[in-house]
Amino acid sequence: QVQLVESGGGLVQPGGSLRLSCAASGTIFSIYNMGWYRQAPGKQRELVAVIHSGGITNYADSVEGRFTISRDNAKNTVYLQLNSLKPEDTAVYYCNGKLLNRNYWGQGTQVTVSS
Repeated sequence: QVQLVESGGGLVQPGGSLRLSCAASGTIFSIYNMGWYRQAPGKQRELVAVIHSGGITNYADSVEGRFTISRDNAKNTVYLQLNSLKPEDTAVYYCNGKLLNRNYWGQGTQVTVSS
């Protein structure tokens, strides 16, 4: 059974930083494409960033240059560094793992950006 467990969310002031972590278990983590999505109240879930098994990364335009996705295959963990946070970044952030027709989600972690 594949499990993804996020951590690191919280309340931060505008301009602040957070680092989210997603620990995977029950699978060969290194071959999965891993991503972070977010869902704000009343909005659809949207892709934030993805890191492919080979290390290539892609970002949503809204976070390009502020967020950084990375992975440590030895620790079965994917990270999302969030810098220069804005109130509009407030959302529940979800970790996702994809391989062919397999698609797994974490339970989500809340990020709130407010003064």
